[in-house]
Amino acid sequence: MTAVETTRVSLDTGVTLKVAFGGPQDGEPVILLHGFPESHRTWRHVASDLARDHCVIVPDQRGFGGSDKPEGVEHYRVEETIADIFALADAFGIERFTLVGHDWGGAISWTAALRQPERLSRLVIINAPHPLIFQRSVVDDPAQRAASQYIRAFRSPMIEKGIDAMGLETFFAKSFGGHVDLAFVPPEERQVYFDDWRQEGALTAMLNWYRASHLDVPAMDEHAIGPAWTRAPFPKVSVPTLVVWGMRDKALLPLQLDGLDELVDDLTVVRIEEAGHFVPWERPAPVVAAIRAFLDR
Repeated sequence: MTAVETTRVSLDTGVTLKVAFGGPQDGEPVILLHGFPESHRTWRHVASDLARDHCVIVPDQRGFGGSDKPEGVEHYRVEETIADIFALADAFGIERFTLVGHDWGGAISWTAALRQPERLSRLVIINAPHPLIFQRSVVDDPAQRAASQYIRAFRSPMIEKGIDAMGLETFFAKSFGGHVDLAFVPPEERQVYFDDWRQEGALTAMLNWYRASHLDVPAMDEHAIGPAWTRAPFPKVSVPTLVVWGMRDKALLPLQLDGLDELVDDLTVVRIEEAGHFVPWERPAPVVAAIRAFLDR
């Protein structure tokens, strides 16, 4: 394993991010993006392995961890979060790179690959749904709609008061602990979560990612018709893409893999049967193996 150190990087998008980095400067660059409710620590095992021979860059995304937390939902729109990715690469003097994303990090990685494929050499998605498949599924599939009702809860203006009333430990158990084998998350790592979440404005900033999203999750009793864009022709991802999926994911069901081959020109799928949504925590070794095999292809 290779040591990964942290610094703060000011971007021309107006935010300063806490960034972990390591590996040879002339190594193939890899940027890894975490999701909710985490930080660069999502990748602590994966990044230290890849840094043996790759230039690895791992930010706390805006609103999370040690990075800036601008006020206002508008600062968490996909346009803003994607701009951070490329501004971060620019700050390190990197033109093209492999982009790896989990959860929300994967969600914006899909869109980044659609909007600026010329900047990406490869795309790696870990338990993050393609926007078209997800939007269709929460309308058409009752099980996925039920599994996604938490998104409606996270968008509520009352959720912060609810979290304050239940306490951070209970919120941890519900939002994270219910989706990962906590045997893989030692007490000192859990404390990192609590320290991050206690920062001023941290909970609201994290939840604003959900509030800023244009994806529509209908209520269970709602008769819904998918947005018009889900019935129109949708562009294909042209970047070579690896999708790694923890098959025990209770929030994003395996049906999110159905039809991906029609939306990605060059697709590789690796299923990890013994892991859930937070597969980088539960099974980092097969995640690293899948990424390395893909990068070496």
